[in-house]
Amino acid sequence: MFGPESPLLLFTFPHGLEWVVIIFIALLLFGNRLPAVARSVGKGITEFKKGLKDAPDDAGPDPKPPATRAPEGTGEQPGGQS
Repeated sequence: MFGPESPLLLFTFPHGLEWVVIIFIALLLFGNRLPAVARSVGKGITEFKKGLKDAPDDAGPDPKPPATRAPEGTGEQPGGQS
C-alpha cells in the first residue's frame, strides 16, 4: 500500500534542505513585511500576558453567597422577611 509507487509519498513532511528552500522563498516573498508581522505578534503576546496577570482568580471563593430559598409552605420570603 505504501510502496515506492504510492502517491502518498509525494506529500511527506519537509526535511533538511527542503526547509532551507521554503524559508528562502518565504523571505523573498514576505521579507519586507516580516518585521511588522513579528512586531504585531510580540504586541499580541504582551497583551495576552497582561490580561492573564490582571484577570481575577476564578478559583477563589465566591465573594457573595448564593441566594437562599425559604422552605416551601412556610409563607416566608427569602431573606427572612414576611
